[in-house]
Amino acid sequence: METLKVQPKIDPQVEIRRSVDFIKAYFAKNSFLETAVLGISGGQDSTLTGKLGEMAMSELRKETGNDKYQFIAVRLPYGEQADESDAMAAIEFIGADQVERVNIKAATDAMLNAVEANGDKISDFNKGNIKARERMIAQFAIAGAHQGIVLGTDHAAEAVTGFYTKFGDGAADITPIWRLDKRQGRAMLEALNAPKKLYEKTPTADLEDDRPALPDEVALGVSYKEIDDFLEGKDVSEQAAATIENWYKKTEHKRHSPITVYDTFWK
Repeated sequence: METLKVQPKIDPQVEIRRSVDFIKAYFAKNSFLETAVLGISGGQDSTLTGKLGEMAMSELRKETGNDKYQFIAVRLPYGEQADESDAMAAIEFIGADQVERVNIKAATDAMLNAVEANGDKISDFNKGNIKARERMIAQFAIAGAHQGIVLGTDHAAEAVTGFYTKFGDGAADITPIWRLDKRQGRAMLEALNAPKKLYEKTPTADLEDDRPALPDEVALGVSYKEIDDFLEGKDVSEQAAATIENWYKKTEHKRHSPITVYDTFWK
């Protein structure tokens, strides 16, 4: 709780305002910036972060009179994705100023082929990480074309388990919902009157071809309810606690900058 700054209870409206003001303050401090960019999957985390980003850009336009402030929602499918309708529903709810689409299939497959030309065998799991990193390349490219930054969707329930791709969806300029667990993010979407299907949807990274739409909770071996309870200081089973703590220790490197000779946590 201390490390990830999780509060046992939140006021959703207070945290919505806190996140929006954080984004605005970052843009105000870096006056050359004009654009916030985020890939939208149709799941809870990108829907919430996208909505907060759009709210911040809209308020900046009104307060400064600068119409260049904008939020760009990016669709990043690998070929055709089964949950495309969810992603578009999320974008409609967000009210994005602009929508761009980058199909990452050609880039992902080209990288896979280039690496395997050396005789290396890339597993389906490894390919999933390549997809996540290609998506972030696209987002940073779009941000660079529009004097922008990339928003990140990392939150406490994801951070504690390291359930993200290092230098993939774990890469971003700012992370507006860091500190919140899964149920707190859901409460914020409810307060924002988001369609229920966008925050009741089963969370999935959807990176593996062999196991499409694999639920996060299956991959983790623990439920988000248990993770949220753990982060909020509530009682959880010994098995759940051990699973979460194991993930936390095993993925410490993901929450750390590249390791130097002065770092000792890994020893």
